[in-house]
Amino acid sequence: MKKILFVTSEAYPLVKTGGLADVSGGLPVALKQLGHDVRILIRGYAEALDSGVLQPLQLPGGHMSPALQHGILPGSDVAVYGLIQPDYFGREGNPYLGPDGKPWADNAQRFSLLCHVAVEIAMNRLGLDWKPEIVHCNDWQTGLVPALLNDEPQRPATVFTIHNLAYQGIFPHATFVQLRLPSRLWSHRALEFYDQLSFIKGGLVFADRITTVSPTYAREIQGTEFGCGMDGLLRERKDRLSGVLNGIDVDVWNPATDPHLPVHFDQAGVEKRAAVKSELQMSFGLPVEPRVPLLAWVGRLVEQKGIDLLLDIMPRLMALPLQIALVGSGDKRFEQSLLHWSKLFPDRLAVRLGYDEASARLIEGGSDVFLMPSRFEPCGLNQMYSQRYGAIPLVRRAGGLADTVVDACPETLADGSATGFVFNEATADALFEAIERALSLYDQPSEWLSIQRNGMAKDFSWDKSAREYAALYDLAWRDRLAG
Repeated sequence: MKKILFVTSEAYPLVKTGGLADVSGGLPVALKQLGHDVRILIRGYAEALDSGVLQPLQLPGGHMSPALQHGILPGSDVAVYGLIQPDYFGREGNPYLGPDGKPWADNAQRFSLLCHVAVEIAMNRLGLDWKPEIVHCNDWQTGLVPALLNDEPQRPATVFTIHNLAYQGIFPHATFVQLRLPSRLWSHRALEFYDQLSFIKGGLVFADRITTVSPTYAREIQGTEFGCGMDGLLRERKDRLSGVLNGIDVDVWNPATDPHLPVHFDQAGVEKRAAVKSELQMSFGLPVEPRVPLLAWVGRLVEQKGIDLLLDIMPRLMALPLQIALVGSGDKRFEQSLLHWSKLFPDRLAVRLGYDEASARLIEGGSDVFLMPSRFEPCGLNQMYSQRYGAIPLVRRAGGLADTVVDACPETLADGSATGFVFNEATADALFEAIERALSLYDQPSEWLSIQRNGMAKDFSWDKSAREYAALYDLAWRDRLAG
């Protein structure tokens, strides 16, 4: 059993902007179930934590005096420390962006405070009578923690997880000075990145172990295409870098109990999905046609996700006997283009801009093909949700998509391992060819049913991921002891 401090800027259900929240809300719970003493440190959410225990903090170095709220992650028995500082963390809306869609001007100061508090907890200097053996940090917002802990005697071991390397916490040199960080950290071997301060480098340089959210993404970020300027450093530390696939909450994402579905089903009763498909078609204003293949999309409408590739082939798709249901928001030009096509073909394409959980669950439970043609995808979750719900994913071979979807080809169809459709190049033609392959197999009901059941049988639970992290913590602890 290990004592683990899990440091994050978001965790479901307290706050969520992306996959980081799902990891932070799922992995600590799974680790706790394995017998580990896990405590989450997160920027404060006073109402959500619903706790009257508020501990004032006195921090060294002239920092403002915040408070630590003691609570429990809703729906679990995992302890949470909420860092309460109204000037920094009392804002409504997105935790990183202001109402204008731009990063808050004081993000460096806000997350530096989170990092300093993490260090004080890690070194048992806040009167909590608890010292972790492992400090698990997540993304750039926590990157200063391994750097600041590096010179501490008897420090815990540190693990740093990259959820998306494209976000690095880059600030001008003046910010480094304002934060009063140790001068030794202003070096290209530390936090300096082309004469700027990089929060994420603190984790990449100083953590005992570095992880990312899928094995394929761990390899991809060591190359120039996906390395975001950090590929050289990551190659240098490749012996400490590994990929652990994210899990999903198989209790929450369960077609046998999902309250958003009109009919419940499991692997043995997958034929009941037909009723969910009909409900999906009616809900989105599409003709109820059971044997017309229904393709679906849930996600951001940005180039990273490949929405432009889908739009490029829309004329060809609208000439085929299929339907498309889409939920998402993002780049306005993509939104307007999708609305244009939906007006031209209202019986073929239904678009809902924005996001709501009920529509997303209905799509997972009722669509035939779930589209994820991402240019890059560190892990991805929807391809795992779709397999669990019997919607067959169609994905590009990238990051976690490559690790979780087995392409339907003669060999995998024969050995019973096929779970979806995978294409290689991020081009419109490659996407269209993959869709054509899917439509061809859709006309073979027995093969289609086999692919559905293969996907529904996969184990994407957090228990599996938590056991891999537990083994990684052992390695980090041995690395720490070895110096």
